[in-house]
Amino acid sequence: MQMITKEYLTGRLSKGLRDDNRTPFSYRTISIRTNEIPNAEGSAIVELGNTKVLAGIKLDVSEPMRDTPEDGNITTSAELLPMADENYDIGPPTPIGVEFARVVDRGIRAAGILDTSKLFIEEGKVWSVFIDLYVLNNDGNIFDAGTLAAMAALKTCRMPKYENGLVIRETQERLTTNNIVTSCTFVKVPGAKIIDPTSNEEELADARITIANDFDVIRAMQKGMSGAFTTKEVNELIETTFDKSKELVNILKKNTGD
Repeated sequence: MQMITKEYLTGRLSKGLRDDNRTPFSYRTISIRTNEIPNAEGSAIVELGNTKVLAGIKLDVSEPMRDTPEDGNITTSAELLPMADENYDIGPPTPIGVEFARVVDRGIRAAGILDTSKLFIEEGKVWSVFIDLYVLNNDGNIFDAGTLAAMAALKTCRMPKYENGLVIRETQERLTTNNIVTSCTFVKVPGAKIIDPTSNEEELADARITIANDFDVIRAMQKGMSGAFTTKEVNELIETTFDKSKELVNILKKNTGD
């Protein structure tokens, strides 16, 4: 069955098309719904084609890190739920789950989405921002869906107050964000390089690269799988990323009230 799929996809790509009729550098339909979890400070569900990722944001008071006593903390974690993919299992984090969380986290940190110095409360107390990602359905490219979900949740996140030793969550003040970051994920399949791969395309790929950027700067890159990209290919994909990220930013802004 995989050989038939490989031959079919390769034949389509040789004509500049994919099995869902997209061109090599076209995204699937993207939808974003925010404020999906009432008890979270911020939340969003992103559907990227049939891939669905939920992001939830929770803020709590904790101790700062020893080397940054006047900065708040950011922690990003991911759950690849078994109902999302037959290859996902219950248990400790898998390598793909760890990589997923790190890719999303790295883009957010490198782009300075949150000014951690503004999360300082008093000596020994800071706000910790917990970004939890849940893959609800996997049909490929959880990385870009996860970044979009995390950004949408952060952009609509409510900021609690800390008064007299108590956390007061009944507030409508938004968490301050300073930038927008998106990511574009590409894979190398036989005969082509494509953006936003489906799960079938990921199975046939031998190399993957995720490029995160804001308006002007590449903020993070993550190479996956055993294959490689040439320097020329990476430069070409960077140019494509800057072009495609404009579409992603516009979708984010439309759905987060920016």
